Amino acid sequence: MESLHYLLMKTHALFSKKVLSEASKLGLTSGQPKILDCLLHYQEADQKTIAAYCEIEQATVGSILLRMEEAGLVVRRQKNGNRRSLYVSLTPKGTDAAMKLTDIFQNTEQESTKGFTEQEQALLKNLLHRMCDKMESNTEKGA
Repeated sequence: MESLHYLLMKTHALFSKKVLSEASKLGLTSGQPKILDCLLHYQEADQKTIAAYCEIEQATVGSILLRMEEAGLVVRRQKNGNRRSLYVSLTPKGTDAAMKLTDIFQNTEQESTKGFTEQEQALLKNLLHRMCDKMESNTEKGA
């Protein structure tokens, strides 16, 4: 049987490939779906929050946001006169793309868990949550 590392890596790669294939039909590039998902969740966020949510570097977020702004998916603006922090929110075009992505995520999730019982799906999510929590707490402790 394959290692947990291999199975997680392969599952992520296959899931991402399917999502990005569908997202490209909406004119989106890699990196954009997770940022749209983040902004749909938060409504508005600064670059640091987006980077943390998406598990990518702030500099990478900045370059992705520039392309998204040029495509009319997001707007960036100062909040409360703070010139050091730009807050990002979805435009109507971005909201539409994010809603379509939600359908893509749900369809991909349904396809990838077809044949799983509701209990198996809940168990899988629970175990992955626990694994993420453990890894995050180890990272915070410097382990």
